[in-house]
Amino acid sequence: MPSVTLNYWAILVATVAAMIIGYVWYAMPVFGRAWMRLIGKQEADLKTGRGPAMGVMVVMAFVKSYILVHFVSYANATTVTGGIVTGLWLWLGFVFTTIAATNVFAQRGWKLTFLDSGYHLVSLAVMGAILASWT
Repeated sequence: MPSVTLNYWAILVATVAAMIIGYVWYAMPVFGRAWMRLIGKQEADLKTGRGPAMGVMVVMAFVKSYILVHFVSYANATTVTGGIVTGLWLWLGFVFTTIAATNVFAQRGWKLTFLDSGYHLVSLAVMGAILASWT
């Protein structure tokens, strides 16, 4: 396996970017109300357990950044466009297919599939752009 030079500042910035995108994506004016309706929850239902959930999200965003930087390196993506393309391919090959398959069996519907996987599409593209241009 090729060696990868890790720029932890880039990984940290990509992690923060994913968290900001998630905050905006699932905020009330954007897709928050639609998402809650699709998962059958009310705002009050989601008040408890937010701290631990946010902690998990930060760790997962960091892991996603850490793994994505490896793929960016393997793809020799050194430009914003190269990083975006790498993120898009990973989204299509792994994220969208996984969320879609899971939601089909859980009978959650395509609207939730597109809403949730859309967040990952945008975050992987932005994270890929950051990681490729900083490494």
